[in-house]
Amino acid sequence: MPVLRVSFLVVFFSIILTSTSLVAQDNLRSQLFGEADQVMNQAKEKKADIYAPKSFEKAMSYYAEADDAYKKGKSIEDIREKIKNAAAYFAKSVDACKLAEVTFSKTMSARTDANSAGAPKVSGELWTKAEVKFRKAALALEDGDVGDARQSAGEAEDIYRTAELEAIKANFLSPARALLARADALSVKDHAPKTLEKAERLATRAEELLKQNRYDTDEARQYAQEAKYEAAHAIYLHETIKKMKQADESFEDAMLSAESQFQIVAGALGFLSRFDSGYARPVANALAAIKERDAKVNKNSDALLQAAETIRQKETEIDNLKQQVTLMERRLGTLSEAERRLQDEGKELQRKIDVHHQQEQTVQQVAGMFTEDEGKVLRDGNNIVLRLYGLTFPVGKSTIEAEFYGLLTKVQEAIKKFPHCRITIEGHTDSQGSDDANQTLSESRAKAVAEYLMANMGVEIPVEHQGYGESRPVATNDTPEGRVKNRRIDLVITPEWSAAGR
Repeated sequence: MPVLRVSFLVVFFSIILTSTSLVAQDNLRSQLFGEADQVMNQAKEKKADIYAPKSFEKAMSYYAEADDAYKKGKSIEDIREKIKNAAAYFAKSVDACKLAEVTFSKTMSARTDANSAGAPKVSGELWTKAEVKFRKAALALEDGDVGDARQSAGEAEDIYRTAELEAIKANFLSPARALLARADALSVKDHAPKTLEKAERLATRAEELLKQNRYDTDEARQYAQEAKYEAAHAIYLHETIKKMKQADESFEDAMLSAESQFQIVAGALGFLSRFDSGYARPVANALAAIKERDAKVNKNSDALLQAAETIRQKETEIDNLKQQVTLMERRLGTLSEAERRLQDEGKELQRKIDVHHQQEQTVQQVAGMFTEDEGKVLRDGNNIVLRLYGLTFPVGKSTIEAEFYGLLTKVQEAIKKFPHCRITIEGHTDSQGSDDANQTLSESRAKAVAEYLMANMGVEIPVEHQGYGESRPVATNDTPEGRVKNRRIDLVITPEWSAAGR
């Protein structure tokens, strides 16, 4: 028994010593690498690997050497020296990013757009070529050769834009092009040349529209979808005609087959088609039957709606009578009790009127804080919507520029007039660009405004954010003025009294 106890104590103290050693190692690594880890994270956040590759890669090399030396238990002084060099180069790369962000702003914007379009996967060769040019530009800027840096960056920008366009065309036209290639392999032109030509014409038109404006894809998408349909249609016609020829079927067989299909539709509509004079009369009869059926459906729908409305009114009358009976039952009692109750109800009503008046005054004060160019205050039920016309963003970005800080300060003062409120930042875009890109952009812009307000308010107010892309326009997207109105930030304030049911 004593032997077991001694063994247990030995194991127990071994575990304690091991745990203590691990904690000490973690503390030592934190002391050695803490500053370098912090500045490394800053460099990564600034995209120093792209903007300042030479300094960043040198920093990473020193950091890797220090980490390897630490794991092998080498000299602390040697580790510290390597970490010191790593931190210095990380800091140098962060400083270099400041100039690079300005010098390469257009190139980085083109790179971001190409990446969003899927260029690395779809246009891999062009993407790699652009990346090489961009790296050359960044290295030249680090070496102080601004002229060469700008030239290489311009070349990279052009390649990124070409890769982006190729990716967009591939995303829209790949299904149609695949079917057209299949049609060519099947020799569809032999039996359905007109339909095939139409498909090719539609695909060409879609490609031309994308070249003219790659960010307004609605019309191009429609042409691409029609091209896909017509290509599939041509293949179907080719296969059908080919089978008919193999079966030695005639034009008469083809027409009789079409008439039998139409006869099925006519039967469902309640009449018998006759084709002795062609298709004009059967088509006219079918249209007339459809209109007659629609009229009957609408008439029946109106009758059902009227009956439902009558039932609803009767139910409302019954509910009102029940409420009156309940109210009369509750008010039975002495005259003094009735008078007191009426006085209390009057006081409560007056209090609600006073509160409502004060709330409306607050809303009017907030509306007066902004000019027409800065924003407009709207009511959405009990919510207050501040539509910030004056807050705009660079194309395709979610960066809040310094010129709008004053406007956002006014927004903060407006929010403070509604203590304990809830805030939702809504981002909206126009219809230019793809649906997914617009959704992502609206979310990032709403998030940027929400984070700015939470960082600068000075009071604890929850700020939520939501992007809606192009799904909630307030104007037509067919005019520049309409698109400007649709590219907006809406700040929705839910006051405490609104959440409580007013």
